[in-house]
Amino acid sequence: MSNYTQLAPHVLVERRGSVRVITLNAPGRYNAVDDDMHQAIVDVWRLLETDEEACAAVLTGAGSAFSAGGDMGHLRNLHDDPVLRRRTIRTAERLVRAAVSCELPVVAAVNGPAVGVGATLALLSDLVVIAEDAYIADPHVSIGVVAGDGGASLWPSYMSMLRAKEHLLLGTRVTAEECLRLGIANRVSPQSQVLTVALELGSQLASQPRQAVRDTKRALNLHLRQALDRTIDFALAAEGESMAGQEVMATVERFSTRAR
Repeated sequence: MSNYTQLAPHVLVERRGSVRVITLNAPGRYNAVDDDMHQAIVDVWRLLETDEEACAAVLTGAGSAFSAGGDMGHLRNLHDDPVLRRRTIRTAERLVRAAVSCELPVVAAVNGPAVGVGATLALLSDLVVIAEDAYIADPHVSIGVVAGDGGASLWPSYMSMLRAKEHLLLGTRVTAEECLRLGIANRVSPQSQVLTVALELGSQLASQPRQAVRDTKRALNLHLRQALDRTIDFALAAEGESMAGQEVMATVERFSTRAR
């Protein structure tokens, strides 16, 4: 049985029968992802693969957000430290590829805003349940960073290229109802019911014949793998370069001023 306790406190995993509930656990910063959480998310997919009793997973966030994306303090450190930038970019690639390679079906319970890498985690899931007052957004470009860790690779796989360009280049929010219309959400639910609905879907997936559901997911994700293989090396390299830009520091300072 997989030992999920090693992921704490950054990521918590709860066993509910054959479904695993994965919770991004930094509610004080709206589950913004720092270096430690980044690595824990990579590791959770590996542990799920070795959990023989797990048949499906539900991914959600603690508190009022799914994930606010990259942590601003971490972004400042990335700007100043080229070694950390390289390590973070490598971890970002492992995160995306590990999620795409995970054979278990995953339901995203988007209980609040899913921003940046949070949007990527939602779109890497197999089914998405989103709260009616939540939204998905990838504002990388708006803060001076290339949308490399999933956005440029994944969004055109789910919607028209023109719509993907609009949302990525302008950093606009996609409301829950628009997510449903675009096909990047399967259900819209009241916030209080998001996890319940996601667990119901997770239980349905867990009850499906094991090999059939896993290998069908693998076959479907070949489309995403091909998109990633074509784009992610350049996109992540460009993202790493942009993290050293002055626009990033201006964004960090702006957020720091608001927080005071």
